[in-house]
Amino acid sequence: MPDRTSDRADDRTDDPACTSDEPGTACGGPVSHALSRVARLHRIAAGKLLRRTGLYPGQELLMMRLWSAGPVRQSELIKSMDLDPSTVTKMLQRLDHAGYVKRSPDPEDRRAVLVEATRESCALRWEVGDAWADLEDHTLAGLDATERAQLARLLAKVEENLCKETADCPHRPTDAC
Repeated sequence: MPDRTSDRADDRTDDPACTSDEPGTACGGPVSHALSRVARLHRIAAGKLLRRTGLYPGQELLMMRLWSAGPVRQSELIKSMDLDPSTVTKMLQRLDHAGYVKRSPDPEDRRAVLVEATRESCALRWEVGDAWADLEDHTLAGLDATERAQLARLLAKVEENLCKETADCPHRPTDAC
């Protein structure tokens, strides 16, 4: 990794991300700081749009997995979500209570639990799709098709870089929608 310590002091004064309102340490990583802010705002926007579905951010991702995968072992679902098991378990409890998922013993291994989306969740699937389409439009407003493609390409590279640094990087789908 190149040594950037000599460049950092000079970059701070020219970097628009390093304003007097930003924490001093954020100037050492202006792109990381920007990504953090964007991720936070994106989650807030997603939460507002998902309210109309009755879901909280993260629950729609779990439901998307179930809609596409069909019945899956809870342990595999937890692994694919790359979240703390207690977080996924709590999500499943809430979704089960709402009637969107069903949990049952796995007939092949009675110790395991199968999770599947219910018929009642089918209408929710389209609402989630609409919310995500609105989120995409809101997020990318003002960017033309070339800029959108470039952003997607650059974010994929950033994700790949971060995955190299993690011991257990989650599987990323290779096909686009």
